[in-house]
Amino acid sequence: MTGFSKDKLIGTWQLESWTVGYADRDDLSYPYGDDPQGLLIYSKDGWMSASISRSGRAPLPEDVSYRKLPDALKAAAFSSYFHYAGRYQVVDSDVIHYVTQSLNPNFPGTEQLRHAELDGQTLVLSGKDQVNDVTRFHSVVWHRAETAADDVISPGS
Repeated sequence: MTGFSKDKLIGTWQLESWTVGYADRDDLSYPYGDDPQGLLIYSKDGWMSASISRSGRAPLPEDVSYRKLPDALKAAAFSSYFHYAGRYQVVDSDVIHYVTQSLNPNFPGTEQLRHAELDGQTLVLSGKDQVNDVTRFHSVVWHRAETAADDVISPGS
């Protein structure tokens, strides 16, 4: 990825897919289904935020505070959503996310290394992790979100 820089990441990206491959088998899994929703935002001042969810998430009851909902209902809602945010840095063809906030309480304080490939308006971030004795290979595909003056929503709209 010759000429890759932080400037090429800046902006908002919409999720196309997240797949996971495994070192010990040939099949793939889709952590948030085959039609996930998500946004990835990189700011000029070095902050990032990533959120991913399953499509068609069931809404929570509107007449009850989520704090008072049964644990099983909250667990189902929150297990269909993933988020983290923090600082980021571009190093060669990699992006390092320095996590400061996350839905997962184990993520803050971690560094999430992602290999980045940019082809036009498509960004592929890949990484790997270890679960027990199995290495997993993640591939997350994003497309640059379109922007237009007409897309701006004013408060109260």
